[in-house]
Amino acid sequence: MSNEIIKVPDIGDVGAVEIIEVLVAVGDTIAKDDLIVTLESDKATMEVPSETAGVVTKVMVSVGDEVSEGTDLIEIEVDSSFLRRQESQQASDDSKKNAADSGDSRLRENDAVIAPKKVVEKPMPKQVKKAAPPVVDAKTLSGKKAHASPAIRKYARELGADINVISGTGRKGRITKADVTAFIKQAMQSGGTVNSTPTFEVLPPPNEDFSKYGEIETIALSRIQKISGKYLHRNWVRIPHVTQFDESDITDMEAFRQANKADAKAQGFSLSPLAFIIKAVAVALKKFPRFNSSLDAGGENLVMKKYYHIGIAVDTPNGLVVPVLRDVLSKTVMDIAKEMGEISLKAREGKLTPADMKGGCFSVSSLGGIGGTAFTPIINAPEVAILGVSRSKIKPEYNKKGEVEPRLMLPLSLSYDHRVIDGADAARFIVYLSAVLSDLKKMLL
Repeated sequence: MSNEIIKVPDIGDVGAVEIIEVLVAVGDTIAKDDLIVTLESDKATMEVPSETAGVVTKVMVSVGDEVSEGTDLIEIEVDSSFLRRQESQQASDDSKKNAADSGDSRLRENDAVIAPKKVVEKPMPKQVKKAAPPVVDAKTLSGKKAHASPAIRKYARELGADINVISGTGRKGRITKADVTAFIKQAMQSGGTVNSTPTFEVLPPPNEDFSKYGEIETIALSRIQKISGKYLHRNWVRIPHVTQFDESDITDMEAFRQANKADAKAQGFSLSPLAFIIKAVAVALKKFPRFNSSLDAGGENLVMKKYYHIGIAVDTPNGLVVPVLRDVLSKTVMDIAKEMGEISLKAREGKLTPADMKGGCFSVSSLGGIGGTAFTPIINAPEVAILGVSRSKIKPEYNKKGEVEPRLMLPLSLSYDHRVIDGADAARFIVYLSAVLSDLKKMLL
């Protein structure tokens, strides 16, 4: 008997690769070409077979280790008599295959040889600190690649199955050909699609003891923060957000607002820039109806809305709420300003009803009263877009005569659902919205 070290073979110009599976344990009896580890690079996975047969006496790597060509993997005790039996078995198998191919029926029963000892799976040795990767299925998928050989991955691709949502029943949770076949049969019987999109779950937050670093104070989140936090997280994860930025010249709009501010105050409400912005949004929604739509629950159809209800983000002592102003397109700027003041007061007093916050087509989040130059607002599903407004600022701009003059510029941030709206339409929408804000006459069209 003699011992032999199995090393990482030539893996090309890859460098260090990670071990994602160790398929043998000390005491296992393996045959030549039995798989011992699986390597994974950024582009592919590769299974390393044993170059010889024998009994595993030492495992020199663990899951998660990085290795390169020539790295020691396992040590095998090679038994010469076992090798002879392996060779005899291979010769017998070849002989049987040739006899079957040629129709030779003279193969006798006593031609059979002793089969090698059956491989018995044993627990991983104690020195392996990292556990083997868990079985990946559609319910617990976390974004990590499924554990399957390149051949099985190719087989799944050819049949249109997503390998990442198939449960593995093989050794250490590996996905087998039978698993792929069973998955496809089940999908066909249930009337579902084979290449379904999994629901990815994010990792849980770290459970850190901050008190060991210094003095702390724990404050409970408000009920509104707890509820809105879940919805915001869902919307951010499930909607492909893209944000388009622009500026609008609101010099003339501001002059008109200042001229009518006293009249509004005499009627008991404030004429804020947000009232003009909401009216302008409604006008833009009419011209670009795709922004005034929602995807249905199945994601197969687009529901086009014929009404114009705009939600406004209101900062309250208990957290952010989004009450909805209804039928904005048919109202004047003064009507909108008055209603906005009433519903904002209702929100800050905690008197909003669920009906006050439902039915919105589009939302506006204004931080102009606080500051900032731009931000990425999160879409309020099932809406497909939201407008963020930052603080306006006097900037030098060229007029039509080519002269530089001070103009009041309003930063706009339009976040949109890329499943429904493409970049070109988003750019057209925000350019048109800017034009409406710059020219009050457009609000009447």
